[in-house]
Amino acid sequence: MNYPKFPENCKSLLCKYLTPEVFEALKDKKTPNGFTLEQAINSGVKNIDSGIGVYAGDKESYDVFDKLFDPIIEEYHGFSKTDSHKSNLNPDDLNAPNPDPDNEFILSTRIRVGRNMDNMPLGPAISKEQRDHVESSVVAGLKRLDGELKGEYYPLLGMSKEVQDALIKDHFLFKEGDRFLDAAGLNRDWPAGRGIYHNNDKTFLVWVNEEDQLRIISMQQGGDIKEVFSRLVNAIKSIETKVPFSYSEHLGYITSCPTNLGTAMRASVHIALPKLAKDMETFKAITDKYHLQIRGINGEHSESEGGVYDISNRRRLGITEVQAVQDMHDGVVALIAKEKELSE
Repeated sequence: MNYPKFPENCKSLLCKYLTPEVFEALKDKKTPNGFTLEQAINSGVKNIDSGIGVYAGDKESYDVFDKLFDPIIEEYHGFSKTDSHKSNLNPDDLNAPNPDPDNEFILSTRIRVGRNMDNMPLGPAISKEQRDHVESSVVAGLKRLDGELKGEYYPLLGMSKEVQDALIKDHFLFKEGDRFLDAAGLNRDWPAGRGIYHNNDKTFLVWVNEEDQLRIISMQQGGDIKEVFSRLVNAIKSIETKVPFSYSEHLGYITSCPTNLGTAMRASVHIALPKLAKDMETFKAITDKYHLQIRGINGEHSESEGGVYDISNRRRLGITEVQAVQDMHDGVVALIAKEKELSE
């Protein structure tokens, strides 16, 4: 493999940090799973418009290719090689009364985490047999869920049209990965080994073997953030008894994309802020203060519809899960207060 030629307008962190020197130092290295630098950077080489451009194939990638991953992690998360990550999934430590008890502003709340199985390659490096093993282990864990978490698992392979239509209608069905994930090797053997679990109330969802091996999602209408967080924590703890998760004292929960490391959490609300939408400077000042991200309601790179936005935590690594959700809650309280002020 030769040093990739990046165009001058390339803005990804891969372009910034894969210098010829770093390339020379890493090009012949492999992780114990046989994952190479070429595989790690393929998505960013093929997709010049990537924001990051690198994916890890296993936990060891972060050590073997540290000369590339460390500066990317430091720039994205403000987190250095000597820092350590702490987890806190105790709902009692979260101070989050419902910021919108009359349901005037918040349409829905959703908190999700990414998880991967310990001692198993990540999606970009996993074999078909290993992926199938992850699926069967996760399904065994999901079958143990009871109470409000009890539900059904729907494998993508051989899925009937009726089930497919029902899952699409609920916005639960994930599709084959986009070109960034495809180039990272995450679409191989599609749709084998993948599936969706949801509870009977449709407030809890698990995606199996999408970008990460598990995407665990808790959600409901309205703004009871603490209830959504508590449900998520109960599910995580229950699944973990059957499926040990990949974790490091330095980087927290291990994920294939370095942006999700740490808590691997995105806590978000869909919220209607039509007045603030007309004053993006004030809107952004509030979200920046609370380390929040503004997106359109259809996720990243989408536009707002009718003044409704997706507001979520920006920080993931170097803060606890409770802090991430607290940021989101406190920021939403401030946004609602400002929206009311502008409406007077």
